[in-house]
Amino acid sequence: MPTDARRAGVAGSPVAHSLSPVLHGAAYRALGLTGWTYERIEADAAALPALVSSLDASWAGLSVTMPGKQAALSVATDATARAVAVGAANTLVHEGSGWRADCTDVDGVVGALRAVGFAGTGYGVVLGAGGTGCAAIAGLADLGIERAYVVVRDPARAEAAVRCGSKLGVPVDVVRWATASWEELARGAAVVVSTTPSAGVEPHVHALALAPCVLDVVYHPWPTKLAAAVVARDGLVATGLDMLLHQAFGQVEQFTGQPAPRAAMRDALHEATGGLVPLPL
Repeated sequence: MPTDARRAGVAGSPVAHSLSPVLHGAAYRALGLTGWTYERIEADAAALPALVSSLDASWAGLSVTMPGKQAALSVATDATARAVAVGAANTLVHEGSGWRADCTDVDGVVGALRAVGFAGTGYGVVLGAGGTGCAAIAGLADLGIERAYVVVRDPARAEAAVRCGSKLGVPVDVVRWATASWEELARGAAVVVSTTPSAGVEPHVHALALAPCVLDVVYHPWPTKLAAAVVARDGLVATGLDMLLHQAFGQVEQFTGQPAPRAAMRDALHEATGGLVPLPL
């Protein structure tokens, strides 16, 4: 094994579909890190603590996808403020005898929106209050959004989103899905972030398309009806693939200590997904 050999990987369940190896592999090649490897590891939330404890000093870091992001935060010996605010971590970086947790999903939201030209102020609307919804709130806070409306079917399930906003200084108003004033919310919003399945959003796409910018985390099949409606009104659209790309930049930099080779990573993802979306930088 080369003396510069380091290991990294992505843990989740199911993980076979993960595109993270495409992104990290392209980055390591572009950086000349010939001894580095990146692998998929099947592990659910219950299995994550044992997995992390089994990784030796050759491991630089671990990407964590669903359903282990909350567990990743709990097994870390240190954590960034944004990971604590979101209540989940998608990134574990090996530091000495411990692990530092971070949530580069926030970078994914920020980078995806900036890359398509978003520069708005005012309030944002987030559909769904799960882990991705909380990351969206954190990203919108970084972008200068002053308030977030979180639309959920069961307001009781939005407590984590409210706590996240409170920690980040962004007031969060919870709106019940069944009684939401969709046109009013979208017309006044700077941005709408949809973290929910397309089928649930479809009855409201024409109202939501009134927003000037939409991030739809669903990217397959593409375009979603929401994205198509926004484009038809000449609005800005960012996708889950954009999020995936931009969150990976931070992971690569934290794992390797070098600037992410953004163009190489973008080109690899673009090729791997058949040119599904433009993936602007």
